[in-house]
Amino acid sequence: MHDGDEPSAQGRDVVVRKRRKGIYILPNLFTLAALFGGFYAMVMAIDGRFEQAAIGVFCAMVLDSLDGRIARMTNTQSAFGEQMDSLSDMVSFGAAPSLIAYVWALNTLGRWGWIGAFVYCACAALRLARFNVNTTVVDKRFFQGLPSPAAAALVAGFIWLMTDAGIDGADVRWYAFAMTLYAGLTMVTNVPFYSFKDIQMKKSVPFVVIVLIALAIAAINIDPPIVMFGLFVIYGFSGYAVYGWRKAKGQQTSVISTSTDEPDERGLHK
Repeated sequence: MHDGDEPSAQGRDVVVRKRRKGIYILPNLFTLAALFGGFYAMVMAIDGRFEQAAIGVFCAMVLDSLDGRIARMTNTQSAFGEQMDSLSDMVSFGAAPSLIAYVWALNTLGRWGWIGAFVYCACAALRLARFNVNTTVVDKRFFQGLPSPAAAALVAGFIWLMTDAGIDGADVRWYAFAMTLYAGLTMVTNVPFYSFKDIQMKKSVPFVVIVLIALAIAAINIDPPIVMFGLFVIYGFSGYAVYGWRKAKGQQTSVISTSTDEPDERGLHK
């Protein structure tokens, strides 16, 4: 083809085909399911069905943990999927827990109640935005601050536990306020929380690991509210234990690695 010649119809079709970008169905189905879990939780909270609302958040958490792994296993990662996942997380682990906590207990605290709910929601948005921009400079073995699904599990788990015990939200409103603030503010700290991303699912493991997994599933089924909430309380404080241990040993406490594009990162995340 000479300069100035018009491309053939077949050539134009090839160009159009190359420019079109499809959306991978499988991982985004899990993301949409996680989004539905958050939406379902908010609807249940508005209807006063707080146990179902908490379960909806936990279901969203499980589905959210699967979409990324499935995308990597099937090699279907995409920029669209990353953005969709962040928006889903904001609904399921930002807006939903704050709304559930407010409707369940915080609305009895007047302005302190909605301030606490808003602080949690704002911190979730800040944490997700920071996660997106710091992806390339953070140690993959750790999260910078409490991950939003774990923060949501703390709030929803507390509500689930109290509801299962027959305790009204108004009776423990200040405890709910403290839990909501703790979960929200911990999301935006620089405290390192183990990410479990270095666990390889494709590698073989000793037989005892499968036995321990079976025992863990059985323990959860004994009393799901207590066990699930207890596990996330341990995880929710584990970051501060790691931070204190590193500090005592004189090791670097930040999970940020200094990048050439952002030379000031070292001073910002001590």
